[in-house]
Amino acid sequence: MTLDTYGSNEEMLAKIQAGATGYDVVFPSVHMHDIMFKLGLLAKTDIGTDPAFENIDPQFVRAKTDPDAAYCLPYAFGNVGIVYNKAEAGDIKGWADLFALADKDKKIILLDDLRETIGIGHIMNGTSVNSTDEDEVDAAAQYIIDHIGPVSAFSYDSIPLVISGDVAAAHWYVGANIFVAEHPDVLGYIIPEEGATMYQEDMCVLESAPNKENAIRFLQFYLQPEIAALNVEQQMNGTPNVPARSLIPEAIASNPTIYPPQDVLDKLQIFEDLGRDLQLYDREWTRIKTTQ
Repeated sequence: MTLDTYGSNEEMLAKIQAGATGYDVVFPSVHMHDIMFKLGLLAKTDIGTDPAFENIDPQFVRAKTDPDAAYCLPYAFGNVGIVYNKAEAGDIKGWADLFALADKDKKIILLDDLRETIGIGHIMNGTSVNSTDEDEVDAAAQYIIDHIGPVSAFSYDSIPLVISGDVAAAHWYVGANIFVAEHPDVLGYIIPEEGATMYQEDMCVLESAPNKENAIRFLQFYLQPEIAALNVEQQMNGTPNVPARSLIPEAIASNPTIYPPQDVLDKLQIFEDLGRDLQLYDREWTRIKTTQ
């Protein structure tokens, strides 16, 4: 078996498009699910017609190109917020507090992800993370540039530095709760009070899959509540599998950063496929990286 991980959806897509072979199942975010469908990279699985698909909360069938889940299975959801060192960052509640750490000569890290990081600027400006308005995208990037002083790096590898206290806080995923559970006196994780992004990963079979039938069986296997619950216990993210939620440990089920109340969930923004308009973000990302 070959298992590979990737830092971003774009990295995964580039690898597949470059001709990487031997992969059966991929886990793209919803907007990448749509992109891969349009590129003809996904196999039809008809997973949405499986009797056990009734376990899936319908609000998580999000891909615009796959409204009947004929291709992919909604797999997991989560949010992107702030993991922080309690001693170094104190009681922070949101993005403004994160950037205010600069006034205390503290270091912070943002994700090396153009949409997530520019998305913070959108949230702070009150605009959509999916905006294709050139002025709004420019203003969101400018917010990051104006607050870039304390940013010591754009990286996915920030957790060890936050644990050690070398970095006060970092822009990171809800999976940070894994490390919070291991270091409860050192770390905390929050969904910023100003708002945040939400991600959803889907489980898809590649059209080029060498073991397509077994790959589809794997999707069917994951529809079992017991299996979805075991995955949640390991990954500490949300599951669209409704009956699985009664099987997960109470410490996870009651954690409001993993399973936010519906009013918080409704305010989280999820990325959409922007098509050619993504070039607006590519341009601004270059401006941000060359300013640092």
